Order: sequence, then structure tokens, then C-alpha cells
Amino acid sequence: MKKNIILPVVIISLLLILSSCFAEGNPMEKVPDDLGDTAGLIRGLWHGFIAPFTFFVSLFTDGIHMYEVHNNGGWYNFGFVIGAGIIFSGSGRASKMKRSA
Repeated sequence: MKKNIILPVVIISLLLILSSCFAEGNPMEKVPDDLGDTAGLIRGLWHGFIAPFTFFVSLFTDGIHMYEVHNNGGWYNFGFVIGAGIIFSGSGRASKMKRSA
């Protein structure tokens, strides 16, 4: 009897956990900011580079955010991921270097 109850509970729990990870759409995507600009590839790349520093500052300041909501969509996201990847993959290359004995 318990086997019949455990499987559905596990499946429902996994579905709830996984569905909580889904991001919803950005309503400000492709909407210009107050200056009439939308962030593109280059700004996304820059924001990816400075992401660790921006995160730290955003913990203490309400006006600083890691991600520009007024962006042009895919190209900004691509730049952000590439910029963050370049910054965060640096430690991975250092760990693969051969140590001299």
C-alpha cells in the first residue's frame, strides 16, 4: 500500500521543485528606458564582465541591478552569458594548469 503512495508523492514533489526554477518573461524587453535606449550585445557583454562586482554592490544599494531589464532580448542575453562566462571560467583554466614539482 505504501509503495502506491510514495511514487506519486515523489513525482509531484519533483514537478513542484522543477517548476519553481522556470523564469517568467521580461515585460520590459524591447521597451526603451527613459533615455530611449535598449541594451544590446555590447552592453550585455559588459554587464556580464562586471557581474560579480555589480552583485556585491547590489547587496547594499537599491539603485544598482545586475541585469538590464530594458534590453533587446536574445542578443543582450547572449552578450551577458558570454561576458559572465569569460569572467567565471578563468578559475577553471587555472585549475587545469600542470603543476610543476
